[in-house]
Amino acid sequence: MHTVLGIDPGLAATGYGLVASAGNRISHIDHGVIRTAAAEEYGQRLLAIRDRLQAIVVEHRPEEAAIEHLYFSRNVKTAIPVAQARGVIILVLTELGVPFSEYQPGVIKQAVAGQQRAEKQQVIGAVRLVLGLPEEPAASHSADALAVALCHCQHAGVRAAVEMASAAQAAAAAQSGATAT
Repeated sequence: MHTVLGIDPGLAATGYGLVASAGNRISHIDHGVIRTAAAEEYGQRLLAIRDRLQAIVVEHRPEEAAIEHLYFSRNVKTAIPVAQARGVIILVLTELGVPFSEYQPGVIKQAVAGQQRAEKQQVIGAVRLVLGLPEEPAASHSADALAVALCHCQHAGVRAAVEMASAAQAAAAAQSGATAT
């Protein structure tokens, strides 16, 4: 089993979702939302995200993580707080040695619901169906995080093929360099 942590970053609500992947089988482990109150001091909100995410990573020990890439088309006002929350998330993952990938929202929607412009309800329904959940996740942030994890699992074959091709290319380059000298 290979455990993947999906993360939907946010300052007020950071969604997380954990799935286990074994071949073409994916199963649900856990999901939830890390919430911070707007009334809290800004730095304390970031610390709360850090502390809770550290606890989740320590408890579940994911081999990899996936984060929804920052995308804002209109509301630039919320972009900076979300970017800062992403920074904390990336820091925690790096400190704890969890490699991560980032995915654009359209890529996640395509992977999970079959179309880049899928509506939120389509994504939530697809997450529920694929993971065999008895009901939809109560919070859309946790459903989004599970979708990010599913997207990462779906792209695992492509990542493995690229890594193998890169390794083969490096080996060939090393071999040709060794024979040239």
